[in-house]
Amino acid sequence: MTSEPQQIPLTPATSAPAPAEDYADTFYAQIGGHETFAKIIHVFYEGVAADPVLRAMYPEEDLAPAERRMLMFMEQYWGGPRTYLEERGHPRLRMRHMPFAVTPEARDRWLVAMRKGVDAAELSPLHEATLWDYLERAAASLVNSA
Repeated sequence: MTSEPQQIPLTPATSAPAPAEDYADTFYAQIGGHETFAKIIHVFYEGVAADPVLRAMYPEEDLAPAERRMLMFMEQYWGGPRTYLEERGHPRLRMRHMPFAVTPEARDRWLVAMRKGVDAAELSPLHEATLWDYLERAAASLVNSA
């Protein structure tokens, strides 16, 4: 299975996420669509809020906007709605993370918080391994400080 995003029609940014069945041949749909990704990302952000190293990287007092942005990104990446692209343009992950010192320690803490989110989703072993492989590679690629 490839981790490349699927080409799908654009969805209006103001609309609710389309049902998972609209993306039937995607990883997004296979793991439960919006509800599953929302759970993963919400549990992850609970971990961010509780971790002083991670929390310091979020200048906004309210983490809800960051949670929404990450949810949109993950849904789009895995073949769901392209709302992230419509609202924010190309993800440019490295550029968007450059203002923050992403150290190996921060990466490891990020992965601990994300592990809780992934575990909360109770994915099949194949889907969990596919998602986790991507998350580990993405986290490693964003390290920009010793």
